[in-house]
Amino acid sequence: MKFKYTARTKQGELQTGFVESPSQEMAANILSGHDLFVLSVKSAERKSFFEGTFVFFNRVKIVYLMTFTRQFATLLQSTVPLNDSLVTLHKQTKNPILKEAIFEISNDVSAGLSLSQALERQSGIFSDFYINMVRSAEITGRMEEVMGFLADYLEKEAVWRSRVRNALIYPAFVLSLFAIVGVFLLTFVFPKLTIVFEETSVKLPLMTKIFLEAGNFLLNWWWAIAIIAVLLITLLIDYLRTGEGKAVLSEIMIKLPVLGDLFKKMHVARFSESLGVLIKGGIPITQAIEVTAHVIGNVIYRDILDEIAEKVKAGELLSNLLRQNEYYFPDLVGQMVAIGENTGRLEQMLEKISDFYSREVENTLDNLTELIQPVLISIIGIFVGLLFASVLIPIYNLTQSFNR
Repeated sequence: MKFKYTARTKQGELQTGFVESPSQEMAANILSGHDLFVLSVKSAERKSFFEGTFVFFNRVKIVYLMTFTRQFATLLQSTVPLNDSLVTLHKQTKNPILKEAIFEISNDVSAGLSLSQALERQSGIFSDFYINMVRSAEITGRMEEVMGFLADYLEKEAVWRSRVRNALIYPAFVLSLFAIVGVFLLTFVFPKLTIVFEETSVKLPLMTKIFLEAGNFLLNWWWAIAIIAVLLITLLIDYLRTGEGKAVLSEIMIKLPVLGDLFKKMHVARFSESLGVLIKGGIPITQAIEVTAHVIGNVIYRDILDEIAEKVKAGELLSNLLRQNEYYFPDLVGQMVAIGENTGRLEQMLEKISDFYSREVENTLDNLTELIQPVLISIIGIFVGLLFASVLIPIYNLTQSFNR
């Protein structure tokens, strides 16, 4: 199999390339044997749609990961030995995929691997950020504190995802229901009205003609529409899993009206919180930026931060580089980072940035929930009005012709 890797040489130079290996673990070992510090190793093999679907349904939800981390932190704070904690967590975990991963982690730790190395072997479940935080905790001896932070971090992520999802479920459900009703009217009600209108030779408005033709088309070609829809959805999902597709989707997300601003605030909050904690944990700033780039959840931000990491390594100030990307990082971020650089309190400034934008996200989510309902009612009202008008206007014209 072919794997794409990102690593650093002993001199600190960033190196990206491909390596052939039977497994991801062996690929990492090959790179380490060439004196490279491995940042990431990912399969370069193109997955089929069905393989991607299998992975999607077999992933570990953030709620399970959050619960595992919270329980892990509690056990460590209670001075329960590491391996005993893992055995206990294995017994308590309900999710079968995470349960199997914990079992393998426990075995690896018993065999002499560090916890971060064991987690790295389960990189499909644990992010680079998670693994690097644990690695820094092993160096500083602050494992209980770091696991508690990770639990808080995952809990906030879960809450944000849940609130965004809940805010979008209601309009999606209402619009879907309206679409079903609309299709029913077009395919079953309008064709029957066609017969009446044709017999009376009443003049039909353009809007009515459009709805009648649409109803006939749906009635006669529904099977072709269904096949084309399935093919298009399959191709779209397959495309969105490519590098180009992910970049396009990431760009669309941050340019959406209202939602785009929300996503940018979320990304800035994640960036500042993750970077601050990694730096506080003793990880060099360039490596901390690289790790943050891969956990922020947006390809555009990832590419920008990878470029920033290279320039910081060359001696440029992080604050200046953030100001050069003002569209993605508001000017406030660059100013506060500059203050942190000048005073030697960068971690504290990043924490304040995170707190500020976390509150902004909360406020935006509250406003979004209140805004969606009236907008949705207005949109549905317009379509319902058009449907009824397309039926009532010809009927009114028909009664008028009889009265004459």
